[in-house]
Amino acid sequence: MASVFVQADDFSGAAEVGYCFVHHGLTTRVLLGSGTAAGTSATHDGGASTADTVTDAVVADTHSRGLSAADAEAVVKDAFSGPEASAAQVLFKKMDSLWRGNISAETAALAGLGYHVVVAGALPQLQRTVRAGRPLVAGSPLAETDLWQAEVSAPPADVPSLLRPEEPESVQSLDLEAVRSSRVPSRLAGMLDGRPALVVADGETTADLEHVVDALLELDFQSGGRRIVLVGTGGAADVLAERLGAQTARNAQNVAAAPATTEEPQETARPVLAVVGSASKTAQAQLAKLEAEGFRVVRLHPLYAGAKDAYAPQLAQVSADLRAGHRVAITLAAAKVDPSGSARIVQALSAFAAQAAKAAPADLVLTGGETAREVLDAVGHSGLVPLAAVQHGAVLSRAGDGTLVGTKPGSFGDDLALLQLYDEIRERRSAPAPATTLPLKTSEQSGATMTDSAKNQLPYVAVTMGDGAGIGPEVIVPAVLDAGILAECRPVVVGDALRLRQAAETLGVEVDIQAVEDVEDAVFTPGRVNVIDLNLLPEDLAWGQLSPVAGHAAYEYIRVASELAMAGKVQAICTAPLNKEALHAAGHIFPGHTELLASLTGTEEVSMMLSTPKIRVIHVTTHIGLMDAIRKINPDLVERTIRRGHEALVRAGIPNPKIGVCAINPHAGENGLFGQGEEAEKIEPGVKAAQADGINAVGPLPADTLFFLAGRGDYDLVVAMYHDQGHGPVKVLGIEAGVNITVGLPVIRTSVDHGTAFDIAGKNIADSRSMVEALHQAAEMATRPAVAV
Repeated sequence: MASVFVQADDFSGAAEVGYCFVHHGLTTRVLLGSGTAAGTSATHDGGASTADTVTDAVVADTHSRGLSAADAEAVVKDAFSGPEASAAQVLFKKMDSLWRGNISAETAALAGLGYHVVVAGALPQLQRTVRAGRPLVAGSPLAETDLWQAEVSAPPADVPSLLRPEEPESVQSLDLEAVRSSRVPSRLAGMLDGRPALVVADGETTADLEHVVDALLELDFQSGGRRIVLVGTGGAADVLAERLGAQTARNAQNVAAAPATTEEPQETARPVLAVVGSASKTAQAQLAKLEAEGFRVVRLHPLYAGAKDAYAPQLAQVSADLRAGHRVAITLAAAKVDPSGSARIVQALSAFAAQAAKAAPADLVLTGGETAREVLDAVGHSGLVPLAAVQHGAVLSRAGDGTLVGTKPGSFGDDLALLQLYDEIRERRSAPAPATTLPLKTSEQSGATMTDSAKNQLPYVAVTMGDGAGIGPEVIVPAVLDAGILAECRPVVVGDALRLRQAAETLGVEVDIQAVEDVEDAVFTPGRVNVIDLNLLPEDLAWGQLSPVAGHAAYEYIRVASELAMAGKVQAICTAPLNKEALHAAGHIFPGHTELLASLTGTEEVSMMLSTPKIRVIHVTTHIGLMDAIRKINPDLVERTIRRGHEALVRAGIPNPKIGVCAINPHAGENGLFGQGEEAEKIEPGVKAAQADGINAVGPLPADTLFFLAGRGDYDLVVAMYHDQGHGPVKVLGIEAGVNITVGLPVIRTSVDHGTAFDIAGKNIADSRSMVEALHQAAEMATRPAVAV
């Protein structure tokens, strides 16, 4: 049994605390579980069984940060009721230094078990402090920072209100007091009467943490017959470990040698798989350093998390790379994400990483505590032994099978933290850096920052500004500045520089908008927008008002972009919305972008495909009346549309897409009950012709049933017969992130799936997510070869 028991709510925090004890000469195990009898009686992944090994400290990661409050409370009660905790002399609960997670519920669990609770939530090493009971970061209230941007709830304004909400009653009954650290010893002495108490200690320096730890050690973590649990950060854990290490009279040589007692000879070099599950700027900057070192960065779009086989092509490539001994890093593409979906996204990223890691024995570098734990669970590790720390919180551990695992909280460390973990792994493997590296991918698999040579491999995308009186300029500016997009392509706007500057001013965005003569003149640096400036709009053009001048300009933007594409200077076109009435008022009589592009590129027939995170739809007919659409539909047109959809999805990385084909009539005609036999005459022969060539097409099916099945993931693509049959479901299921793809052109063309929105233009309320996704898909499809079918 151990003399110290620590409970942590996520793995990176558990590893951080575990290394604190290792560093100060105490043998330590990190368990992926609560540390109860069920979790500790058998042999652990990180070492021998508890029956055979004396361990100074056991750190149990309960993985409870993302649980409901009730479940987290139950898990912590279980952990502190188990044999490891019962036998330990010192009890410590690791808390997040940003006060995230279920701190209130887990504190309530300790109170419910009859413990006194002392909370020391400062982490001076990262300028995270507590003053007068209020959490601060670099002197500013936590609530005024952006460090809670991925959380569903609001950050706490003060600690007492966080720890004493309306529930639970077990905390309500406690004496709760926020005190200066220097007053903690006298406050603890007052607890000798045995009444449960909860003390929140202010802290701004390491000395403040020392006051708390020393007072508790003097009481021997007992007061009035009740045991005391110290709830603290990694900073408090380090002070505690230092004091306990000194008590065991280990000298500096013994401390330095301690990790070696847990070492085993390492086998030859393994590939390294890095997983960055944090969206923080810190983590992304650290990822960039790995990429510069030669890691291939695979960027998974969070909008598709959880969708069936959404990442299958990327998984196949990553698995092959690892089997070949290459270095790979997995992260998420930059996109606005609803914090309520964070758990689903983390699980999808972790499942992807685990499947990849099973392809070949690989050492791991994991950022973000929840992501790290999900990956380790999926791979099958149940415990680790901390070995070294390269920075505060950036810890290297060893699993029982010899796998080296580097972990780090998402917001910790400087730009070199992940690279230093990788270097530590490489040094312990005694292997030189790979002599060659893979070429960097240029799709969603590319990283946030890359070398000049890698940037030069990215496709050029012409971004047309659309109707300048609408929201096009407002959605373009943030989209082309997006770090994830700049990692995937080289966007060059075709439009008016003055209007883009006006949009940036409306958005309150500081941006360097530079006019260029040609795409080759564009320079891609953070904060810069390159624009081929046609200078067609007057300075006083009103936002949100129909203008023939803006309609003509929109036409010219498309014309120039088409010429660039046909000349091979850009590999894709991404269009902001135009206004059809304004286009017609300017004398350009086209139903929309699709038909205009077909005319400019000399293409006889194209199809409109709408793509959202939940569903994709391609249309047999679009901008014509319903009666005309039914007359136009014929087996050859249906077959050609199916083929174009199949090719587009294969090009997007889905090797064998399942395609559902809509009927025209309700219930697919129900054997002649509805309609005049249109399904048998106009649709079935086209479906059978596609099937004969091996295309996985099914139909005609009732549209209402098919869209339901496609929405739950049974079909990769729906073939709609007419405009509203396809547009209605798509706009219900995902207009904010929807993309319009013109299929059949000699160049890739994607577009936002919304209009010019004159009613909100110029008001800084337009949503750029659809434009970001349109650019993402343009980049992705531009980097894949065309597929003949």
